[in-house]
Amino acid sequence: MKARAFSYFRAATIDQALDAHACAGDDARFIAGGQSLVPALSLRLQAPRLLIDITHISEMRGVRREGDALRIGALTRHCEMLSEPLIAEFAPLLHAAAPFVAHPAIRNRGTFGGSVALADPASEFPAMTLALDAEIEIAGPAGRRRVRADDFFIDLFETALQPGELITAVYVPLFKADQRFAFDELARRRGDYALVGCGMLATFTGDRIDDIRISFFSVGNTPVRARGAEAALIGSKLEAEPIAAAQAALEGDLAPPESDEVPPAMRLHLARVLLGRLLGRLRECA
Repeated sequence: MKARAFSYFRAATIDQALDAHACAGDDARFIAGGQSLVPALSLRLQAPRLLIDITHISEMRGVRREGDALRIGALTRHCEMLSEPLIAEFAPLLHAAAPFVAHPAIRNRGTFGGSVALADPASEFPAMTLALDAEIEIAGPAGRRRVRADDFFIDLFETALQPGELITAVYVPLFKADQRFAFDELARRRGDYALVGCGMLATFTGDRIDDIRISFFSVGNTPVRARGAEAALIGSKLEAEPIAAAQAALEGDLAPPESDEVPPAMRLHLARVLLGRLLGRLRECA
């Protein structure tokens, strides 16, 4: 199939993009990397009257430090998450997740902001914004606002974005010397959607956990914080008993959907295995 006929507008500024969308209303879509939108257009799952190209908006590009946070422009491509030194130094969890995102051809075009906006529950980057306690900067007709990642993901492909709004940047707290991180996923083949994936960021005093954020993907309609597992680990050392308690807590944290390919019980088992593996890596980082 081919996409239905549409008009095209290249925006040079955020205001131009927002104004164009306001004029077209529900018949407009923003496009950057297009790794999800273009297939949807080709299959006629979406048929907007206007495509608004935001790839030339300089304000939405670049990675820089701003106070105690790292500002990652929404147009930062997946491949830049691997090559940008500031991300490797101050957001290493994103750097660790980047090689698992699809394949090089997709990483060369796909954008960080687009991945977060789509909110695919099987994608790496949306889940990592949860683990990092990131804030998503949004621009829209009513102005600009920031939304914490904890409040951004609402349901399957549903986020806090309102009609006519777009993500301009993501703010990530700077990685600190007393923190450790770990990431991994289980998939049939590298580049496939994960059967289950997990990333975590922990703050330590010595070998005791002061705080930890654990985020899973491919286990529900949205990225999922494993809050019960987090509670089982805070204040403890990474020894066998607290790790086992955290794995047991996953039964209350995760509710994998029914699937013809992977039964929920299998995803839950894989999540426990992956959690134990990643906590072991945190312990080895001591």
